[in-house]
Amino acid sequence: MKRPELLAPAGDMECLETAVHFGADAVYIGGPLLQLRADNVGFDREGIAKAVKYCHEHGVKLYVTVNSFTKNSEIEPLKDYARNLYGLGVDAVIVADLGAVRAIKQAAPNLEVHISTQANCCNYSAALAYHEMGASRIVVAREMTIDEIAEMHSKIPEELEIEAFVHGAMCMAYSGRCLISSYMNGRSGNRGECTQ
Repeated sequence: MKRPELLAPAGDMECLETAVHFGADAVYIGGPLLQLRADNVGFDREGIAKAVKYCHEHGVKLYVTVNSFTKNSEIEPLKDYARNLYGLGVDAVIVADLGAVRAIKQAAPNLEVHISTQANCCNYSAALAYHEMGASRIVVAREMTIDEIAEMHSKIPEELEIEAFVHGAMCMAYSGRCLISSYMNGRSGNRGECTQ
């Protein structure tokens, strides 16, 4: 059995350093494009470069969330962003939108793609479809039971990793797709505008 990876979020460099100090195997951050905490936290290009350097010096992987649902006007900028992230040495991107997965793999085929819990992947057939598109990891839907995850695991290739949340807010949501912020304030959590 492979050792599980402990993955922690970081909204700024201080949080990232703390996660690394306390034993995270990998850290995920948001960058300047298509992340779900756009108004509150995130790293610019220079910050991502600094984060990559710090993590790699400490034997820790760095993932960047690109998990907002993508509009037509964002596809071409996303391709440039993917090439940029790959050039900076980011270990993987965490992606929810099907079109974004396609655009990223076209632009930076060697950049690892992890499918976000936002994609609601809750069956082995969907996991296989994402794997065929080039995904190396599935962050399963938060509603899945351990038995359902085990069944998925038994029906996917060994190299396709599974990640599952062990904690976290469900808001008023399905697999993290927050609804209450949009309903109460007209600000969609699925576009990085959550008012939680």
